[in-house]
Amino acid sequence: MSDDRSPTRKADGPPVSAYDRIAELYDPWSRSVTEDIGFYVAEARKAAGAGPARMPVVELGVGTGRIAVPTAQAGVPVIGVDSSQAMLEVCRGRAEAEGAASLLDLRLGDFRDPPVPERVLLVTCPFRAYLHLDSDAERLSALRRARELLLPGGRLVFDVFAPSRDDVEETNGRWLEREPGIWERADWDEAARLLVLRVRGGETVATMTLAWLSAGEWAALLERAGFEIEACYGWFDRRPYEGGEDSIWLARRT
Repeated sequence: MSDDRSPTRKADGPPVSAYDRIAELYDPWSRSVTEDIGFYVAEARKAAGAGPARMPVVELGVGTGRIAVPTAQAGVPVIGVDSSQAMLEVCRGRAEAEGAASLLDLRLGDFRDPPVPERVLLVTCPFRAYLHLDSDAERLSALRRARELLLPGGRLVFDVFAPSRDDVEETNGRWLEREPGIWERADWDEAARLLVLRVRGGETVATMTLAWLSAGEWAALLERAGFEIEACYGWFDRRPYEGGEDSIWLARRT
């Protein structure tokens, strides 16, 4: 999840993402999040096809390559887009260290208007990155832009969440040590359906704002954007969605 919705701008350079400040903390912070990797790698392998000339997939919010690097290691070329230059640098170093750099094409850009002229059969937006969009107008525009990247019959795959009451009550306004030396604070506004998430490691603090929707609202937006919903799962083991916090969407371009 690395595409914050309101980057600032240096006086003499490109926008600066909140994720720039925690690029070196991001992998230690998210080290326990592994359940989605196999799911996205499997979808990428399916879309890329067999043979030496495998079609690339596009990953929006590629971050440090938590999913893109294993995808490249599986032999699938990845075009990775992220708004954080620092995260892309970490991703590049990670890919080089793990022998996957030749299959990664990393591009600085916003997933609302990704710098991708290519057309592919799979676009992914993992780890709840679409929650950085804070209005239906932004969401619809981003979904339509993702659709433009797809060949006929191509698919958009992404995951999002809506918090449970228990999750809000257990975490609201509290600093919790998620990993050794890395703290996280969630401030929930249930009326506005907004989460202000702060991550702290040492003297480094970054703040992100996430906005959530119901599953029904995501379904309606996908249909308005020109997608047919192929599946909605409740978890990465492909169990059917039955109203839990997490939803994983597979939507085909119509």
